[in-house]
Amino acid sequence: MSEAQAKLHVVELARNVRSDVAEVRNGLPAGAECMAAFFNRESLGPEQGNDAREALSKCRNKVQDLRIAKSTFFVAASSDGLVIRNDRDQDLMAGKNLFSAYPELRQALTGKYVETQGSMPEAAGAKGRADAQWVAAQPVRVAGEVRGLYATGWSWAAYAYRLEFALRSSVLSSLRDRQKAPLVYVFVVVGQSAYGTPISPLINAQEVERQNPLAGATETVPFARRIEITGRPFGLAVIRTPSLGKDAGIAVLRSET
Repeated sequence: MSEAQAKLHVVELARNVRSDVAEVRNGLPAGAECMAAFFNRESLGPEQGNDAREALSKCRNKVQDLRIAKSTFFVAASSDGLVIRNDRDQDLMAGKNLFSAYPELRQALTGKYVETQGSMPEAAGAKGRADAQWVAAQPVRVAGEVRGLYATGWSWAAYAYRLEFALRSSVLSSLRDRQKAPLVYVFVVVGQSAYGTPISPLINAQEVERQNPLAGATETVPFARRIEITGRPFGLAVIRTPSLGKDAGIAVLRSET
């Protein structure tokens, strides 16, 4: 039962992933056009941080797809990749180089929209455990010249939390009277790594990784099997989500209570 239900869960979450990525793809070009007013200045550096944050907030709120996007950060960066400011209250990314953490973003300087994966510790969504990010960038043009990048993204840990919250809400709403809620955990799987929510047990992620889950999964047909973690049976299901990049997928662990 748990395996079958977990398969249904990952199919549902894969639809969420496609929608979440589409919001960024649809909204970032319009957001970059809005950001051109900020980039239209001689000097672009950390000293313009306050102006950059104000512009980031204004442009996100102006574009509907970005307003509802699941991003954990929006960034204004100069053409050499240095972060001028992000939109968070506390900015740990300022002065860091996007191209060092996400080399493929350099392609945006040629004038095209780019999505990639990478890891910048200052963009992590979990403390004390490994995390990485999905990032998208749109070039910002001023008078036909690319002056910088308008970028956004989410950490895998934070995104796993968003998906797990959505799944638990869906599961709870489907329960009948006196029916016990199952245990459910969601992971973003990238290559050989499984990223869970900041508070999910690390042993669960480690067991998901040991199953080499992406090997048996496709974009349309989930991989599923029964596993045991610390003596408790779980149904594990995994589906590939190419919209999150190469070798990416979503995994669900479900156990009946």
